[in-house]
Amino acid sequence: MSRDVRGGMSCRLTFGRRIERVGWAWLLAWMFGQTGGISAGPEREFGQGMRIALHVEGTASERIQYGVERLSASLRLLGCVVETGRASSGSWMIAVRRAQADDLGPEGFRIRVQPQGWLVEAAGDTGLLYGCLALADEIRRHRTGPAGDRVERPDLRLRGVCVGLQKPTLLPGRQVYEYPWTPELFPWFYDRALWTEFLDALVGHRFNSLYLWSGHPFGSIVRVPEYPEAVEVPEPVLRQNMEMLRWLARECDRRAIWLVVKFYNILLPKPFADRHGLPTQLERPHPLAADYTRRAISTFIREYPRVGLLVCLGEALQGAEHQIAWATNVILSGVLEGARAAGLDELPPVIVRTHALEADRVIPPCFAVYTNLYTMTKFNGESLTTDQVRGRLRTLHQRMAALGPHLVNVHLLANLEPFRYFAPEFIRRCVEGARRDLGASGVHLYPLCYWNWPESPDHVHPPLKQWSRDWTWFEAWGRYAWSTARDPEEEKVYWRRRVQDHFGCDAEAADRFVQAGELAGLVAPILLRRFGITEGNRQTWALGMTLEQLVNPERFQPVRDLWECLAPEGARLPEYVQARMAGRIVFGETPPVARAEALTRAREAVALVTGLEDRVTLRRDEFLRWQNDFRCLESLAEFYARKSEAAEEILHYRRDRQLRRLELAGAALEASVRAFEELERRAGPAYRFANSLQTGHRRIPWPCVVRGIVTNYHWSHLLPEYRAEWLAFRERCQRLLNGETNSTPAPDRPWRGANVRVWSGHAETYRVENGARPFTDRGYRLMDVAPELQGLTGIRFSHEEAKNGRYEPVEFEVEETVYVMLGMFRDDREIWLQPPNVDAAAQWAEHGSAEPVLRSAARVEQCPMVDVYARRYGPGRHRLTVPGRGSFVILGVVTGSETLTPRDAGGDWP
Repeated sequence: MSRDVRGGMSCRLTFGRRIERVGWAWLLAWMFGQTGGISAGPEREFGQGMRIALHVEGTASERIQYGVERLSASLRLLGCVVETGRASSGSWMIAVRRAQADDLGPEGFRIRVQPQGWLVEAAGDTGLLYGCLALADEIRRHRTGPAGDRVERPDLRLRGVCVGLQKPTLLPGRQVYEYPWTPELFPWFYDRALWTEFLDALVGHRFNSLYLWSGHPFGSIVRVPEYPEAVEVPEPVLRQNMEMLRWLARECDRRAIWLVVKFYNILLPKPFADRHGLPTQLERPHPLAADYTRRAISTFIREYPRVGLLVCLGEALQGAEHQIAWATNVILSGVLEGARAAGLDELPPVIVRTHALEADRVIPPCFAVYTNLYTMTKFNGESLTTDQVRGRLRTLHQRMAALGPHLVNVHLLANLEPFRYFAPEFIRRCVEGARRDLGASGVHLYPLCYWNWPESPDHVHPPLKQWSRDWTWFEAWGRYAWSTARDPEEEKVYWRRRVQDHFGCDAEAADRFVQAGELAGLVAPILLRRFGITEGNRQTWALGMTLEQLVNPERFQPVRDLWECLAPEGARLPEYVQARMAGRIVFGETPPVARAEALTRAREAVALVTGLEDRVTLRRDEFLRWQNDFRCLESLAEFYARKSEAAEEILHYRRDRQLRRLELAGAALEASVRAFEELERRAGPAYRFANSLQTGHRRIPWPCVVRGIVTNYHWSHLLPEYRAEWLAFRERCQRLLNGETNSTPAPDRPWRGANVRVWSGHAETYRVENGARPFTDRGYRLMDVAPELQGLTGIRFSHEEAKNGRYEPVEFEVEETVYVMLGMFRDDREIWLQPPNVDAAAQWAEHGSAEPVLRSAARVEQCPMVDVYARRYGPGRHRLTVPGRGSFVILGVVTGSETLTPRDAGGDWP
């Protein structure tokens, strides 16, 4: 990463040549003394046959050459004749020079208006590149250069976009994030023409960093001599990958873009793991894994000195002590070793994510051993909900920013996909909030359909490229990451002209389109932050939510940060109803306010763009897709409004038992089904899927993988489910009116058990039934065991050891695929094992239920209520690890062919 891109970071990796200072006495004399009747630059438009002298002082670096090439292309596009060297009579002059300009910084530039043209000057190569691009953009849009002198410099030091070398679904025999770099899996990675187009778009939006996200890239791009088995691609592919990465780094560098490769910990190449009998994803350090990883990172630094590293310490790797040791003794040690071997004068920058770790404990020790660090924290989790982060997450950002340069990560956008997005003023406020309130010095941006890169989700052939389809997304974030302090009226003019140029429409139509985008852009953020379960990728927002998820969100591990940190002050639906029933006033953004505002915004957006298609002369098909997206959002807002009304009536019914509330709920629920039918009618044919990630991690509204089959990713999959939900609700209401019970009926038989052999000496099997002892060192007995668990073979171990964080993983063996029934106590004290944060531990959902499969499953004497989670294991021998510390019970082993129907054995309905 060059000094120009970093804006003051200590690592110097610039390889461009110095510009020689020659010829400026002649050039300035020409510019100020030339006569011949040529009008001053601002008064004349460029046109066919016009002669332009484009002069660069001395020998230009690759970055300056790139900027000049883009400037020349813009001029030639208008029919101008571009000359180099000494200007001839009758020519205009555009001069590019490196000048002493300390006030501009490494990326700033100045464009001066001269009598016969313009002068672009900057302190460094990157500033000259951006100055040339700015002038080229002005010429392309207005057919002339700026009318007055212009000075620009960026607000944020790093402005980047990420793409994923990852897939929507898991590979056979692999876990989440495990994708070798091969032409079969990622043909686009080897397409240099595609990369050139994308990189040109990035630099055009003034992004200066590009991040390649991968689980474990080293097995595909480095060869560690001590571990030849760690290469997980064929030798020809390895050579191809290495050359491709070097080419990409060079192309990025000439555009002033810093290329960064990202990886997770601890992930290992599969052939290496298989060879040494290790899992591919480790929860704690292992000496062999540490030696390999350190050597792999060192080799990477030597092979790719221009390419940076982005480290995710958390997810697979658990525990602050393990993360500190791994970061300092393995990762940063490997970087230091590689920098010494490569002969680098200064340390290369490394970015450390705070995801899935105790940042306040883990990050400071990293700075103690390595000073050239960036930190990175998610802005709104894995969605976009607010421009003003509050609470503990605001404090986390500020603490990281106090340590050193800090990036906000606009991550995954699970609540925005698959629709287009255009809300420039909201995006400006987001960047301003990140910079001013959170102390950010950079923005790291996800595309709107990350898991399916580079293709958009539209049902179009050939597929649309994401940077083309979502030009408004990339351009707005790039524009405001460069500068948020822009005049509001000038911004209205800017976006009006951009829409006019793009769609070939009149000014009034463009204004209506921009206004519609601003309105529609807040629909999903408002609804998610008030009604959603999580801001994470676990929830597919465009597919809705079930009635139970709205009525009983606590059953689905809701993420409190969503409403405590990533939303304005207000109340969630259950708390709102409770307060109203108690006669308390609820301030802030309440559920009725949120659904009303979202629905109003969606309806007004649709009204604004309706009828504009006849005024569009360019890209009419794209405009029609925008119109359809706005209408899809209107149907989605209608769905959530009506369904949340149904949930609100049910919550009231629980307190006052007025049956008329169930009638109102039934009518609202039916209306929500009608809205979803309309959504399916519009979105179904337009999109191939609603969510680009299609693995077991997707759980809400319904699991995305059922019995190994990928499903529930399209509106056509969910419409029958919502119809069935409504009919079941209507039937239950009728039973209530008839005086029958409303509890969910128990199954006719227990779940089918599987044979299990326990190899650990500290554990033993037992029969799950009332009166059985689930611990080896306590006399506590089971009570109220749910019928599903009766007679299963459980496994017991020491309560005391688990309670104090000394649980030793139980080794067991099975002959078939099974579910292990993990019982967790419904209590948040640290002596009890807590359910995992599945938004920060993607692998958990891939191996069983992210939510309880059986609530109120049993009681244990002197202990809290037990909920059961299912963990799936294949045939063979395994170690039962758990996500944290604290006591728990194992209430049986069930055959993998069993259908585990989720139920609350306590009978709480709905």
